[in-house]
Amino acid sequence: MRPADAGGRDAFIPVARKDRLVIEELDGELLIYDLDRDKAHCLNGSAAIVWQHCDGSHTVEDLGALIAPEGERVSGGELARDALEQLSRRRLLEEPFEEPNGVSRRDLMRKLAVAGAIGLSIPVVKSIVAPTAAQAATLLPPGANCSNNAQCASNLCVAGVCL
Repeated sequence: MRPADAGGRDAFIPVARKDRLVIEELDGELLIYDLDRDKAHCLNGSAAIVWQHCDGSHTVEDLGALIAPEGERVSGGELARDALEQLSRRRLLEEPFEEPNGVSRRDLMRKLAVAGAIGLSIPVVKSIVAPTAAQAATLLPPGANCSNNAQCASNLCVAGVCL
């Protein structure tokens, strides 16, 4: 949604995608399984807060205020934009988030390092592709010979043997 902001520019008001997702909260993180793409996404605390508040009524700056205290050298808006870019890339928003003159993730990390913003929780979205049933069925049992972790049901191949 893009209503005009006070300066007459387009303001992005994100809406989280909710259809065909399985959502589970776990230990301060949010796990989202996308049934359409067979991908699992793990959102850390700040990314989860941003996604949960993408309800069509919060601007990017509103979202930033939820995840970063005032007075930090890195603005909450920058952190929220970073989270929205990650969520958009993974198709977890109704509309793509495009920030034409936004701060790159690399620049954001530099700012955080310079500011010594250890207390801030940087939004992180990690994703994996879920294996098909055929792939899952072909994993090796403990004790089988292997050459890498991905072959083992335990995901642990040590000295050529699945643990």
